[in-house]
Amino acid sequence: MSVLGILLLLASETWSLPAARPCSPQEVAALTAETETPYALTCRATLAADQTVVRPLRLIGAEASGAGLDCGGGTVGRPGVSVAASAPTIAVWSRRIDADIWSRPTDIRIRNCRINGAVRVWGMGADGSYDDLRASSRTADHTARLQATAPSHIVLEDVTIRAAGTIPLYIGPGVTHLSLLGSTLDGDSVSTAIYLDAESADNTIQGNQIFTRTRREMIAIDGSARNRIIGNQFRLNGRPGVFLYRNCGERGVIRHQTPSGNLIVQNEFSGAARLRPRLVVENARQGRRSYCDDDQGYPWGSSADDRDGGADNRIER
Repeated sequence: MSVLGILLLLASETWSLPAARPCSPQEVAALTAETETPYALTCRATLAADQTVVRPLRLIGAEASGAGLDCGGGTVGRPGVSVAASAPTIAVWSRRIDADIWSRPTDIRIRNCRINGAVRVWGMGADGSYDDLRASSRTADHTARLQATAPSHIVLEDVTIRAAGTIPLYIGPGVTHLSLLGSTLDGDSVSTAIYLDAESADNTIQGNQIFTRTRREMIAIDGSARNRIIGNQFRLNGRPGVFLYRNCGERGVIRHQTPSGNLIVQNEFSGAARLRPRLVVENARQGRRSYCDDDQGYPWGSSADDRDGGADNRIER
């Protein structure tokens, strides 16, 4: 069987893996230590409300599968400290093992936490290099490969993510079945509040308060499909709400998937711009970017057609 076949087989296995073991007292003490060194979480930690986590958390590779964090209302990260995209407060990342083999985390739950900074969930490209993404995007089975190597089945429930710089919730290329439920996003972002990147799919944003002060739209759906954005409250502060598009050619990576099949219903928007109120905009870019030609020469996706191609999106109420 090919490497891709093995990855797809793993991706199709039954979900809800057995939960990781509870963290030992020694591991909880290390998790809550006063240090800036990132901590690799591979167990289930339950904290008391007076316990805080100031060190960055890393849930990386299959060894983090089934891990979790219940803060009991406590905090993660340092308030008011600017967070860079390359060093988020909480990172759920896949790890490259070999040329075409990746170890990915799945079935992770983070709940009842007040998170200062940002959460980033990312598969291929998590190391900051786009070389693997570019190379993969030049093959016909790019979407399947990316989804088979990215984190999946991640739940963020009853959390507050207070942005201080970068995007508070970034859902990276190929990530599937992530859920943000009953949570609040606030603070200040240099970009969006939530970003769903290329080839991601089947994610759920439901029952949240999205109050982040952004410089762009609140949610970007960039070549991401079959997501459910339901029953959220948006405080726009004059910014747009949800944009669906395909960021053709950025960094030379071909976007294969279109922003299609998304369900965006029962959301409430306040503070829209008076002159040009944009709540939900389908096919918001249509290729109007200087880098759209950077992925030319291949017969699929944004290499063949710079337009967004969004279709079959249900946008109601």
